[in-house]
Amino acid sequence: MLDGVTVLDLASVGPAARASRWLADYGARVVKIGPVPDQQGVQIVPPFYAYSAHRSMHRALFNLRSTEGRDAFLRLADDADVVIESFRPGVVDRLGVGWEAVSARNPRAIYCSTTGFGQHGPHAHWAGHDLNYLAVGGYLDCTGPGPDGGPPIPGATIADSAGGGMHAVMAILAALVRRATTGTGAHLDVSVADGVLAIMALQVDEYLATGDVPGPRHGLLTGRYACYDCYPTRDGKWLTVAAIEPRFWANLCAALGLERWAAHQTDDAVQDDVRRDLRAAFLTKDRDEWTAELSPADTCVAPVLSVAEVVDDAQFSARRAFVEATHGAHGTFRQVGPLFAGMTAAPAEPYSVRDATETDTEELLRAAGMSADECAELRATGVIA
Repeated sequence: MLDGVTVLDLASVGPAARASRWLADYGARVVKIGPVPDQQGVQIVPPFYAYSAHRSMHRALFNLRSTEGRDAFLRLADDADVVIESFRPGVVDRLGVGWEAVSARNPRAIYCSTTGFGQHGPHAHWAGHDLNYLAVGGYLDCTGPGPDGGPPIPGATIADSAGGGMHAVMAILAALVRRATTGTGAHLDVSVADGVLAIMALQVDEYLATGDVPGPRHGLLTGRYACYDCYPTRDGKWLTVAAIEPRFWANLCAALGLERWAAHQTDDAVQDDVRRDLRAAFLTKDRDEWTAELSPADTCVAPVLSVAEVVDDAQFSARRAFVEATHGAHGTFRQVGPLFAGMTAAPAEPYSVRDATETDTEELLRAAGMSADECAELRATGVIA
């Protein structure tokens, strides 16, 4: 779907790296831009398997602190459709590779800056990571309680992925659509904290409209009622119940022999009693027995699967969610394949993923018009690798 779109990604980890991963899965030509070897301490180096081992991506290394390295990068940016970066506000401008420098040469470029708190505001220069953004966006306060009574640590980097990475992808795709009619690029200011706030819109809008302060077990979607909760089973595993609609709740009550509670789905006075009876019922069978019985029966019941179980799940297998990849040093391994909207097909053969030391810098620069002698000089002086 994005065939013909070239993306330069200056990030090594986090929301921007997630965004370029998904853009590549949609068919974009992604070039990962990194520092030359003697500067590689300035970025986190993810494990070889992270971000799907950068399958189907190119790689170029520059010394952006040098004039020659900056100019070489800008040669690539001249023909790029999208540039993604995740430095703190102002850093790319000081390096000479920011929005103004790129757009002056390539007015069609879409420049996506991803930061924790955005390009402006009193917190713009705060350092942070996923947990911090979930905290300031209200997510953690509405989640819990954890083992110590406070908010639990989420099992996935929700802010990085949904608040930042998906936020960036949506903004980039919208900018590409606009460019198709206007011919002009855009500077996108993607804030991960803003993305978390967008995720929390139901709760925030409730407070703004009613004055009610959401929190754990405050509303239907945060566990106020027994019809939306997690329950242990006889084998020590867990089931989720999310029977929001009355007909699904009635189906569940009937299946468990608890018809007396069907008319009390949102009756606050009896929720402790309803939970007690649901808990007792679920403890009579193993998780997978209940799953086989209830999940196909319009009850909105599903098992809590471990990651080890997820990768062998029949539904995901039917969707071809996992693919194989081969790496020279690490052999063959499975990884999450292109997923979104079922619009990208898994290859017939395993993906061939390369070692991080392999680069395409000279090939890319030659394609951008640089001579072989110029490339050799830049390599000899440590400007590229």
